[in-house]
Amino acid sequence: MYLPAPFRETRSDMLHALMRAYPFATLVIQGEGGLSANHLPLELAGETALHGHVARGNELAGADGAEVLVIFRGPEGYVSPNWYPSKHETGREVPTWNYAVAHVHGRLRVIEDADWLRQLLERLTDRHEANQPRPWHVSDAPADHTQKLLRAIVGLEITIDRIEGKFKLSQNHPAANRAGVIDGLRQRDARGDAALADLMSLIEERRP
Repeated sequence: MYLPAPFRETRSDMLHALMRAYPFATLVIQGEGGLSANHLPLELAGETALHGHVARGNELAGADGAEVLVIFRGPEGYVSPNWYPSKHETGREVPTWNYAVAHVHGRLRVIEDADWLRQLLERLTDRHEANQPRPWHVSDAPADHTQKLLRAIVGLEITIDRIEGKFKLSQNHPAANRAGVIDGLRQRDARGDAALADLMSLIEERRP
């Protein structure tokens, strides 16, 4: 990943927060037919591993030991040069795109253990059902149906070797321009704009 110094994010708490807030990831492996990408929700387990599951028919079910790249995409959005005060002074600004991503490099382990799988499904379900008026639980499904579905999937554990973070959030601009982008995002209020503005504001608060 192209990673200019102003956009390099190395703070583990920031990277982990992004991975937890945006758990639907892209998992890339080098297969027999070349590069292959799968898309699935993953759970950050502590700071050392990712957990997930796929259907037995998925190529990942046969990729035990494979080296993988997992991409987590955070908030992103178009940035208009009209939001920069410097544009109105000099005209020397152009559009860009702000975004935050985390690239996790690691090794895949395929897990067949039914108890491990059920516990994973219960954790994932409880987390994503938490905001529902009446949260659904794995135990709500008939036991025979749950057992049948468990036999149709395998678990995935990815041991994390390293994480590359890129938070491209106008850090290469002066403070007035960064403030202008945050204000522009909040006024536009398109999909994802509020989350992107919030992340930019957090980065501003934590600037050294």
